[in-house]
Amino acid sequence: MPTYTRYTDFLKDKQFIRWQLVPDEEVEAYWKNFIEQNPDLNPDLEQAIDYLKTTGLNNSTLTDAERLHLLNKIESTIERSVKITKIRRIIQLSVASCAAIALLIVGLNHFVFQEKKIHYSADKELIVGNLLNNKDIQLITEEDSLSFQNDVQVEFDKTGKAKIRQVDSEEKTVELTKSKQNTLIVPYGKRSTLTLSDGSKVWLNSGSVLEFPAQFTGNNREVRLASGEMYIEVAPDGKKPFHVRTSDFDVKVYGTKFNVSTYADSPQSVVLVEGRVSLQPTNKKETFLSPSEQATYSDNGTFNRQKVDVNQFISWKNGYLEFDKTPMTEVLKQIGRYYNLSFDFDNDVNLQRRTCTGKIYLSENLDNVMTTIGLLSSTKYIKDNNQVFIINESN
Repeated sequence: MPTYTRYTDFLKDKQFIRWQLVPDEEVEAYWKNFIEQNPDLNPDLEQAIDYLKTTGLNNSTLTDAERLHLLNKIESTIERSVKITKIRRIIQLSVASCAAIALLIVGLNHFVFQEKKIHYSADKELIVGNLLNNKDIQLITEEDSLSFQNDVQVEFDKTGKAKIRQVDSEEKTVELTKSKQNTLIVPYGKRSTLTLSDGSKVWLNSGSVLEFPAQFTGNNREVRLASGEMYIEVAPDGKKPFHVRTSDFDVKVYGTKFNVSTYADSPQSVVLVEGRVSLQPTNKKETFLSPSEQATYSDNGTFNRQKVDVNQFISWKNGYLEFDKTPMTEVLKQIGRYYNLSFDFDNDVNLQRRTCTGKIYLSENLDNVMTTIGLLSSTKYIKDNNQVFIINESN
């Protein structure tokens, strides 16, 4: 076993990099055992993980000669793969590495051209992504409409008052009509958390619309997910059942944790983490779920159930996405929602056949994310202002 004296030693360890980016049962067991046997190294281990997430993927350790060599290599790759006819003005080049050792492990060749003129043939292997304009998060009430530029945390108490926290902003308190429905709109590129008046906690993913009361009255607790994705940890209350309504079915909750996805471009689904829920389309029988099961809704009003690894469906709330042989189209679809990107798949030939296995940390720096995608799917990308070009890596 390697000797670890500080956090940088972990960043030079192949097993550590593998654990963070492409974990499997064997490597997970190895590091679980390592943590149990070396509790004194936990601070350094946590620092290494944090460095890898926030900084390591965007550092360059190459010399000028190595940069030039890799520049020549990617230029020839571009000419072969997408027939980009000319790159006339290259102002700045940066080569991102997954800490220093990642270049040795996977031979990552990643470039960002800040200014260039790009032409490509429409029948070649290329996926184009366009960065969209972020819109504000909105909390619409009977009395007012509030807008927030940054991700927000909204917390209701039993009296109907809401505390709203926004990054780098002062906390705001508003009082809403108790029984009236409110709407929280989270556009693509933003996220939000919401604590309901009963103590249930909701995480809302990008592109989501949730309707809810400031205070639950009557015999039921009910919210409506109009679109998007939510993860919820429901506060138990034997006297007031909890319901999540969607456009096609009702989720009845028996005290539990689960994820609901209702994006228009994907099949609607529910993933149960723990507890018990039933799913009931209009005029159909209930379908009950067990923990670690996913139910996918079909157009005929039935559900297809299967056992799944729940982490792949709920990891987004913890700041990363987890994939296991997931098609590139689905990976980019999720990245697009999170970073407000619109990907065009019309021009690719083989990229849709690529799969991705591992973790992608949802860094504030899009370059870090695209670099990791390149690592896990053997692709390269070029960012040109508000466009992202994903290129099939040559063999």
